[in-house]
Amino acid sequence: MKRTISTDDAPEAVGAYSQATTDGSTLYTAGQIPLTPGGDLHADADIATQTELALDNVMAILAAEDLAAEDILKTTVFLADIDDFGAMNATYETYFAAQPPARSAVEAGALPKGVGVEIEAVATYPEA
Repeated sequence: MKRTISTDDAPEAVGAYSQATTDGSTLYTAGQIPLTPGGDLHADADIATQTELALDNVMAILAAEDLAAEDILKTTVFLADIDDFGAMNATYETYFAAQPPARSAVEAGALPKGVGVEIEAVATYPEA
């Protein structure tokens, strides 16, 4: 059965979507951007900072379900400019020291609110 997930430790949804959903075995996050839980947008920050903020939001959503980075099976990284891949990747890899998840990274062109990166994740519940 589908259940929605919401935490005050990540930005609230700004549209008709949930921060994450689960069926009890797999968790799917919505795309996370460099928006703080308090609503401060960092679209003008460098891509490393934007990546850190987006991943912090992903990790906060996971933490609401007692999950962590090692529970992530797959991420998708959307970049406004593929030339930012190197800087994004340098920050990204600090979140996944061992056994990183599968990942796709694509240039999406325009992203919501003019940000440079948006990241979504699929995680598994260890007990599932």
